[in-house]
Amino acid sequence: MTTTSHQTTFHAQLYEQDFSLWLEKAVQLLQEGNLAALDVENLIEEIESMGRSERQAVKSNLEIILMHLLKYKYQPEKRSNSWRYRLLEHRRRLDEAFKTSPSLKRYFLQEFDNCYLGARKLASAETGMAIAIFPLEHPFTVEQVLDEDYLPET
Repeated sequence: MTTTSHQTTFHAQLYEQDFSLWLEKAVQLLQEGNLAALDVENLIEEIESMGRSERQAVKSNLEIILMHLLKYKYQPEKRSNSWRYRLLEHRRRLDEAFKTSPSLKRYFLQEFDNCYLGARKLASAETGMAIAIFPLEHPFTVEQVLDEDYLPET
């Protein structure tokens, strides 16, 4: 076994044994330009996974925001500081995601309608209200959803 293939094997073995050390070693190998010793297969998998995780976080935050906006609009008697806090928290998460990865905004816009349908089901399940109470078409604009100060009135 050559030294390079031994190094690659060593790096690949680290992936299963100590993920944190594998990451450190990957950074070191990249900085050194030692691509031959790099566990490329797992590195590609991890980078793809990071992208999926970022997109999933956008969808999750958007659904939570939409669900709370629906609850706020259609259950005014149960409005709480907790709901307002959750809206602010998840709007800030989206804002931060868009600052660090502006291309996620495009994904946000693509998924907006689907996330609304999911949020509608979640709002119905959480409130016990019939799903038909919540409109099929989203009653909030993208701007309203992202506006930290926007709260729907009945």
